[in-house]
Amino acid sequence: MTKPIVAIVGRPNVGKSTLFNRLVGKRLSIIEDEPGTTRDRLYADIAWEGSAFTIVDTGGLLLAPSSGIVESVKGQVEVAIEEADTIIFMVDVVDGVTPMDKELAGMFRRSGKRVMLVANKSDNEPRSYQAAQFYELAIGDPLPISAYHDLGVADLLDRIVESLPYLPPEEEPEMMKVAIVGRPNVGKSMLLNAILGKERTIVSDIPGTTRDAIDTIFEHNSERILLIDTAGIRKRGRVEGGIERYSVARALRAISRSDIALLLTDATDPVTAQDTHIAGYIQQACKGMVLVVNKWDLAEEMADRKQYTRMIRNRLKFMPYVPILFISAKFGKGVGDVLIAAEEIYEERRKRVPTALLNSVVRDAVGAHAPPSVKGKKLNILYVTQAETSPPTFVFSINDTALLHFSYRRYLENELRRSFGFGGTPLNLIFRGRRDK
Repeated sequence: MTKPIVAIVGRPNVGKSTLFNRLVGKRLSIIEDEPGTTRDRLYADIAWEGSAFTIVDTGGLLLAPSSGIVESVKGQVEVAIEEADTIIFMVDVVDGVTPMDKELAGMFRRSGKRVMLVANKSDNEPRSYQAAQFYELAIGDPLPISAYHDLGVADLLDRIVESLPYLPPEEEPEMMKVAIVGRPNVGKSMLLNAILGKERTIVSDIPGTTRDAIDTIFEHNSERILLIDTAGIRKRGRVEGGIERYSVARALRAISRSDIALLLTDATDPVTAQDTHIAGYIQQACKGMVLVVNKWDLAEEMADRKQYTRMIRNRLKFMPYVPILFISAKFGKGVGDVLIAAEEIYEERRKRVPTALLNSVVRDAVGAHAPPSVKGKKLNILYVTQAETSPPTFVFSINDTALLHFSYRRYLENELRRSFGFGGTPLNLIFRGRRDK
């Protein structure tokens, strides 16, 4: 089920990133006193009082000196209104009611969207009283908080949970779901059209043509497949305000809905830091992945495929299990292999290992390479079971979780892959100590 989205919106320097970090419990946004520090959209999943939602931090909305809200800012607000289920409209009690606040309040009133008015920097009693001035905006009761000092934040979370709409469980179709993701202009829509054999989406050389995730159901080898085309995810620091910010949120939603993500890269622009970030999103979501190097027709005469593969493996060291394919969506070369690889990974994700065989392999692995001791204590693996498929999830019962080193965890994962495959998909390894509840 897709979680509700709660967006923090407001002028620059009212404390949006400070609130975001307070809500998620760690410093995810860079906080500076200089307006406009947040250049990228950040998101995080939050659970509070039994409810879960996704919180989105946005860049500040700027006021143009001569033209009111500039078009790009207006676009950002409109998309925030469209995409978010609830909006936190943040204002600053120190600055008071500003013309920008009034313009934004008017847009929110006309939208009919759930909006919570939050008066930040209310870090003492006199300032809390000053929050009353924002009744002028006619957008509900202002809630005085201090994100920096953690005052009123719990009350805000209560209000957020109360505001969330009831979302019945989504009836996702019983079929393999494949999301096509990647940076802008790498050929995602062209790959979709090449797979389908017809013009299902607009193909353009202009980055960001695809704004929304587009679902297409089709048949392949007598099996139904859901393809999700998404907007491009740009480099950190280059996600522009407005529609593109929320296109990223939609792409991440598409990854969460999928079984397999096709991460498309451009052969003429070798795997970038942003490609590895997207791969990290996919791994974090425990989805299968195929790395698809598109536009190989432009690079194959200049690049050696084996050397190129080694370069990619070196940059994606944290995902050595991912297959790499070289294609030309424009000319249809290698496109058929993409779905074959996705289907193979889909089957690997649904694989279940018998418990007796699983424990036998783990015992042999421990016998071949015993875990290192920690302060004279040794890790003992008591029992292993596969709890789930899609993704394959293994629960290890051990004597003490404090004795487990990340390198030994990686060793056990490698042994499971060596014995049972699981190519193309992350493995979810859970370790429970005898005293864990």
